[in-house]
Amino acid sequence: MELVQSQADFSLDVAKLISFIHAQNYYCTFGEAFRTPEQAAIYAQEGKGISKSLHTKRLAIDLNIYDAKANLLTDSADYEKFGIFWESLNKTNRWGGYFVSKYGGHIVDGDHFERNVT
Repeated sequence: MELVQSQADFSLDVAKLISFIHAQNYYCTFGEAFRTPEQAAIYAQEGKGISKSLHTKRLAIDLNIYDAKANLLTDSADYEKFGIFWESLNKTNRWGGYFVSKYGGHIVDGDHFERNVT
């Protein structure tokens, strides 16, 4: 029940984020919302993710955000205002633009929004 409640709360916050994106005269489409554990393992081997991704628990989503002229935002910095809003919704919400690797380097993952309840 705890995981289901976290997923439900996460989904509600995603809806709020999407509404905020649209209110700022941007729009979005879904990137990856669910990832199987097998796919997460493949991505980890390829250096494109981690094997214990929150996508496997339905607690992470990647959003493709576009400006009013239908240009896809590709720079993580362009997502920052959305990341700040996302993190303001719940203390367990994390934006990928602020990720730091275990080796101390900055990871650019601006289109990633998650709820870290682990």
